[in-house]
Amino acid sequence: MPGKTGRSRFRTGSAGQPYFLLNIILAGVILLIMGYSLFYSPDEERYPVPCVHEKLTGEPCPSCGLSHAFSLIVRGRIAEAMEWNSHSMRVFIFFALQLVMRFALAAVALKPANHLRQIAVTDAVVSAVMALTAFWPFLRMTWFSLF
Repeated sequence: MPGKTGRSRFRTGSAGQPYFLLNIILAGVILLIMGYSLFYSPDEERYPVPCVHEKLTGEPCPSCGLSHAFSLIVRGRIAEAMEWNSHSMRVFIFFALQLVMRFALAAVALKPANHLRQIAVTDAVVSAVMALTAFWPFLRMTWFSLF
């Protein structure tokens, strides 16, 4: 509802600022993931984050090979990436789309918007559906391994 000045109550200085910061932080996390993938060579296999599940049980987990596959994907070696983890491309696409969305939504949050709340709710729903779609095979495998 517009205030006495006719301006929207959702401005960068008020409600838009936290949403802007949230999107910038999430974009930063995704950029770190992508940077990690670029930094570590898939040919050297010296990843600093080992699979805890595999270390404890000796069995690979559903997400084993994702780091290696991401390193291959950012280098354009898609077929090799799919050999490391058959679901790696769908997860990589999720992160790539989320990165684009985060920057676009941060730009939206900078502008005075009458519908920032609806934009944020839509963002949450779309992102949740995208996450479930991307990670469904892992959730399904984990569920079946428990029961």
